[in-house]
Amino acid sequence: MTTFDKREQGFEAKFAHDEDLIFRTTARSNKLLGLWAAEQLGLTADAAAGYATALVTGNLEKQGIDDVLRKVSDDLADKGISREQVALKLQECLHQALQQLEAKD
Repeated sequence: MTTFDKREQGFEAKFAHDEDLIFRTTARSNKLLGLWAAEQLGLTADAAAGYATALVTGNLEKQGIDDVLRKVSDDLADKGISREQVALKLQECLHQALQQLEAKD
């Protein structure tokens, strides 16, 4: 195996690791956001877990960050929580999720 082949494998491994980290961080942050939103909606434990899981699994079906923000914002609009507040909370959840994953690794 040449040095070039080794470098190529190294770049491929790093790319795969980074993509996995992005996926896991997004899934975890959506779950955290879902649990927070469920609390704001006054959902019980089972319903809150279901709401959070729906945000995670919905994202697996090519739902982007804007779709997550729109859904949660729409759900919380009656509670007086703005899209900007939801976006800030999502940022917090992303940071928290990344910290949790880095601590785990």
